[in-house]
Amino acid sequence: MTRLGNRLLGATMLSMALSGFAAVADDADDTLVQNTVEVTGNYLYTDQVNALKTPTPIIDVPQSLSIVTADQIAEQGFSSIGQIVEYTPGVSTSQGEGHRDSVVFRGVRSTADFFLDGVRDDVQYYRPLYNLEQVEVLRGPNALLFGRGGTGGILNRVTKKGQIGEAFTGYQIGLNSFGGYNGQIDYNISPNDTSAFRINAMYESLEGHRDFFEGDIFAVNPTARFQLSPQTTLDVSYEYIDQERFIDRGIPTGADGRPVEAFEDIVFGDRDINTTTLEAHILRAAVSHAFSENLKANVSAFYGDYDKMYQNFYAAGYDPVTNIVTLDGYLDTTQRENLILSGNLIGQFETGPLGHTVVAGAEYIDTTNNNDRYNSFFDQSADDQEDFFVQRPIDLINGVGTNANGLTTTNDFTVDLNDDTHASVDVFSAYVQDEIEIADWLDVIVGARFDRFEIEVLNVVANDTRSRTDEEISPRLGVVLKPQENISFYGSYSDTFLPRSGEQFANINGANNALDPDTFTNLEAGVKWDFASGLSLTAAIFEIEQSSPQVADNDPSTLDVIDSEITGFEAQLQGYLTDDWFITAGYSNLDGEIVNRSGPTGLRPRELPEHMFSVWSTYQVTEAFGFGLGATYQDESFIDNGNNAVLPSYTRIDAAAFYDVSETLRVQLNVENATDELYFPNAHSTHQVSVGAPLNARLAVIGRF
Repeated sequence: MTRLGNRLLGATMLSMALSGFAAVADDADDTLVQNTVEVTGNYLYTDQVNALKTPTPIIDVPQSLSIVTADQIAEQGFSSIGQIVEYTPGVSTSQGEGHRDSVVFRGVRSTADFFLDGVRDDVQYYRPLYNLEQVEVLRGPNALLFGRGGTGGILNRVTKKGQIGEAFTGYQIGLNSFGGYNGQIDYNISPNDTSAFRINAMYESLEGHRDFFEGDIFAVNPTARFQLSPQTTLDVSYEYIDQERFIDRGIPTGADGRPVEAFEDIVFGDRDINTTTLEAHILRAAVSHAFSENLKANVSAFYGDYDKMYQNFYAAGYDPVTNIVTLDGYLDTTQRENLILSGNLIGQFETGPLGHTVVAGAEYIDTTNNNDRYNSFFDQSADDQEDFFVQRPIDLINGVGTNANGLTTTNDFTVDLNDDTHASVDVFSAYVQDEIEIADWLDVIVGARFDRFEIEVLNVVANDTRSRTDEEISPRLGVVLKPQENISFYGSYSDTFLPRSGEQFANINGANNALDPDTFTNLEAGVKWDFASGLSLTAAIFEIEQSSPQVADNDPSTLDVIDSEITGFEAQLQGYLTDDWFITAGYSNLDGEIVNRSGPTGLRPRELPEHMFSVWSTYQVTEAFGFGLGATYQDESFIDNGNNAVLPSYTRIDAAAFYDVSETLRVQLNVENATDELYFPNAHSTHQVSVGAPLNARLAVIGRF
């Protein structure tokens, strides 16, 4: 089906859903926000599907983690994964080349350690938030539960499921000061006491503070839940996502290694060429069955079909003396299909005085990935790079412009084929973990996972096919001491691995074919304290040893393998200070050293700010009116591993005000960067530094009937 056809199909589905809402309005739930006490209070799970496989109380998890609920997402006006990350301790954002989510977990950048209802979601794209119950951020490597990757942590999105016995319609409409607008619908109907149907849908028109930035996102996610028996539940889901957006790679750094502030309004790209598109079809099914009170099983199937294109120009070099910028570029396409089958058994039993919660499971992943990249090719330079004078806008439109020598130059994305690879990946995993209750005050967690990772890559350009099989066993050990029911002290050891093909299966060419997977280890100790008032405090110290592919300092289109050691401290306070006063605050202190690379060692790893702090607080002034105030601070860090380019520190102030017109209708105003500070939140490489948005506001109407 054509792209236009799919858009029309999606619009028709949304129209049909909207037309049916009025028919059930009289029977709708009259509360504005769903009761999510179970999700937000004590457990890291929704409907038995979660990143931890078992419904484990947060206080008993020997790992640092954070949860952001749907209510918090709406309250703070979040519209992206990146905005959530900015308010999460120990993690930060990377630029992601302007076309994908990219998170730095404890100093380890990743574009693939994302999960959806506990299932791997490793394609590079911007993930919408419209259909989420909560977002779980777990920090530290842990291959036992997640398999390969997860080198610094993982981010799991928990989706909304059908609610049996409920009928409601939720909606949200928003408009921001840049001219963008969005709308989303959450509709649930339960025709009988054994089934429910739910549809979430959204549309967003993107507008931003930078020249030429625009785009749109459409997504729809119908789901169904069937209570097949008192012991068996089936959830099925289909999601369609269609995105198109401008790619902004930011601005270059100057002679001092810092972003050139005078260029804050200049886009170093092509107003027509810099764009990315994504079309995705995602199907999920999950069965949960209780054999008894002490034995349960979960089986899930996931299929994703992704078609992505991105093409862009970006600043690859800058000469402040001549005021000339060197532009480079490429066109990249990816077609990927993921089939993931997984299942586990969860049993609880006793052996003498010991209590056991055992999870044993297996997973099979079948991935096909076709990727090709064409470098830019300018006819004047007969190369992929061309020089231009810095001006607003850069003299390059649809690949044609005037270079720094005053000559007309034309780009052609069909001349220089950089790579064309067809990869097939088969992964089989089996794991077992036992949470042993030795006493009321002492739990021990032991487990291991076996992974067989088999990859075959056809390099079309070299007419070379290579294959490699890696088998890894990843252990996990944790100890939880609970002197009181509401206090726990824990220590843990965990590790993970990353095959040399990388997180996106780029290739196993050259020496990569002969190298063992990179391994990552994590030692962590922490404390979790749930106060009686509904306030919780968590803190952890950790050490990570890692070896990972990272963007090369001299060529952002290539990777270097960097070995580093990272240590840190994290703390988070979250909950209610009073019945009307909510707060969430986080702090992290990170230190690290590069211990092995092609250049000098002893330097600080890139994207590792020493201090990060965030706080968000809301206060309910009256039954109808409340306000929120927040701040996020990020210390300066290095953009490159050579420590030559610097990302300056910044503090951003955000605010919100909300008024409940009725029990089912809220008007909300969110203000970002209230002090209008010029700041640079992240970067991809030395001359691609993102420019943060100035003062802006979003007005939203949130309702339910």
